[in-house]
Amino acid sequence: MTPERTGTTDEVLRRVQGEFLEMPGLRLTEPQARRLWGLDAASCDALLGALIDAKFLFKTRDGAFMRADHAAPAKAALRPRRSIAVA
Repeated sequence: MTPERTGTTDEVLRRVQGEFLEMPGLRLTEPQARRLWGLDAASCDALLGALIDAKFLFKTRDGAFMRADHAAPAKAALRPRRSIAVA
C-alpha cells in the first residue's frame, strides 16, 4: 500500500467502512477487496482483520467479508494477522 496511492491508514479504514455502510449487502472476497481498494495482500489482510476484530465485519464460511449488523465505525490499529498452525 503506497501512501500516495491510497492515503493514510485512517483514510483507507474510513473509506472501507464507508463503502460497507453505503452498501449494506456488500460481500467481498479478499481478492475482490484488494482490487477494489488497490491494496497489497498484507495491507488488505491487516485491514480486514482489524475490521473483524472491531466487530465491524465478519467472515462468512466461504471466505467472504460482510458488515456485521450492529456495527459502529472503528478506529483500529492495523497489524499483520497471526496464522494458526494446523497439526
